Amino acid sequence: MVSYAWPLGAEVTTRGVHAAAVLVVAAAIISDGRVLAARRSRPPHLAGGWEFPGGKVEDGETESAALVRECREELSVGLVVDARLGAADDGDLRLVLYKAVIADGDPVAGSDHDLVRWLSASELEDVEWLPVDRELLPLVSPLLR
Repeated sequence: MVSYAWPLGAEVTTRGVHAAAVLVVAAAIISDGRVLAARRSRPPHLAGGWEFPGGKVEDGETESAALVRECREELSVGLVVDARLGAADDGDLRLVLYKAVIADGDPVAGSDHDLVRWLSASELEDVEWLPVDRELLPLVSPLLR
């Protein structure tokens, strides 16, 4: 099933996604030449790793709707979702990254993150990215110039 929610292209809902891979969406939230990164506080095997904020897509939910919901729940911000930047797989999950901007609110760490940080292009390597998020850094760094 395809949903046309943004003029930038189609979004695929979780129908038709292979059951073995979890579909996760993430936001490269850009502001003033910096991107927002969040440090995981749980689960234990991910704690301390940095990621682009986001989360799992629920059954029947579009990727952009999931991203808006997850960032509202996790960071207390509203988003405007822009272009789909790309995706990476780690075997257990498929991570789809979108460019986004904050529509309202100021990002705060919540139950899944203990720290949020705005990073410039020169600071992207200053944090320990989770491996699947690290794969997507080449898609983000050109947006920070």
